Amino acid sequence: MKLALFDDNRVALVEGDSLYDVSAAVPGWGQPWPPVFMQRLIGEWPAARLALLAARAAATPIPRSAVRLRSPMPYTSNIIAAPANYRKHVGELGNRGVTAAGNSARNIGFFLKATSSLVGPDDGIMLPRGSARRFDHETELAVIIGKRGHHIPRAAALDHVFGYSCLIDLTMRLEPGAPAEERPTRKSFDSFTPLGPWIVTADEIPDPQVLSNRLWVNGTLKQSTNTAEMTVGVAELIELISSVMTLQPGDVIASGTPEGVGPVAPGDSITIELEKVGAMTLQVREADAVAPRPW
Repeated sequence: MKLALFDDNRVALVEGDSLYDVSAAVPGWGQPWPPVFMQRLIGEWPAARLALLAARAAATPIPRSAVRLRSPMPYTSNIIAAPANYRKHVGELGNRGVTAAGNSARNIGFFLKATSSLVGPDDGIMLPRGSARRFDHETELAVIIGKRGHHIPRAAALDHVFGYSCLIDLTMRLEPGAPAEERPTRKSFDSFTPLGPWIVTADEIPDPQVLSNRLWVNGTLKQSTNTAEMTVGVAELIELISSVMTLQPGDVIASGTPEGVGPVAPGDSITIELEKVGAMTLQVREADAVAPRPW
């Protein structure tokens, strides 16, 4: 099953190039801020699944081209990210990198991104206006947690996964010789976590470690790998993270990026594609105004 959000955060089941509006069957949909209806939907699965299927039977198809796709998680408790999780990526940034050769999430743990950085495919990416800094693309498989868990052993970890999505981890790179900002600062600008184009439920992807992962900038392939190349696989990541914090339904894990990261600029077009998950294209633009603390 594919779950998407569109227009004013309406919920749809996706089949081919059509969306079927099932918002009325989603518990808590339409409530005022915060928009936690997707967490409720995920937390109340599989009973909610039956209600969605019933709503789908009564819905009429809406062409993908007629809607604006939003982030399939408009709000979440946590975005948890795995650093240095593909061996060939470690060291490719030279003096712009912060991870020593040989290290991975297994050694240095994880970091958090601001949840306000989430956007959907049709929202696009917004870079700080007037910045001379370098901003890089990073293509990643996103893991959406399905049920609450703490101290989850690796053998049971995938039972806690609700589904998967495509994720781009936009990053402001370090400047050699300048103070090194912490990862959450460099990765938490609004729009720096595009997620989508939908969530594919875990039953459609029994093994997340066999998926091709590719990214293009302006039609040129920049990153290409398979999730089999992860240093720390999805199950071990869940074990590692849950050994520190309690995972909740709707939490998003960004599982790391392969080699080939590089800069993007206003006017660029970025396409990400994860096998069995989907593909999305985002336009890069500059913010309308300069921030009070410019970057």
